[in-house]
Amino acid sequence: QVQLVESGGGLVQAGGSLRLSCAASGHTFSSYFMGWFRQAPGKEREFVAAISWSGDSTYYADSVKGRFTIARDNVKSTVYLQMNSLKPEDTADYYCAAARRPRRWVSGNEYDYWGQGTQVTVSS
Repeated sequence: QVQLVESGGGLVQAGGSLRLSCAASGHTFSSYFMGWFRQAPGKEREFVAAISWSGDSTYYADSVKGRFTIARDNVKSTVYLQMNSLKPEDTADYYCAAARRPRRWVSGNEYDYWGQGTQVTVSS
């Protein structure tokens, strides 16, 4: 069992930055492939970014590529999402998720554990 707790969300103006954190506990963090997803009001959940077990590979949705950076610290059992140049369309609840061996890291169905989410609001 893995517990995930996100933090760092908030209200920011367009063009601003936020850094989300997701602290994991309960199992060996480095055993899990980690992802960030988001869900805007009235929309389906969508993939944002993912990072491999050691952190040497990262993956991004086209909509955030070049603006967002995912990173992890296996000593601190934490995964981060640095979000720069934020846009109003980035407004959503952001969730981190953990998967043992995802075949398709863009699919939320591949992830075994989820955090409770943190809200990000970008004003225009």
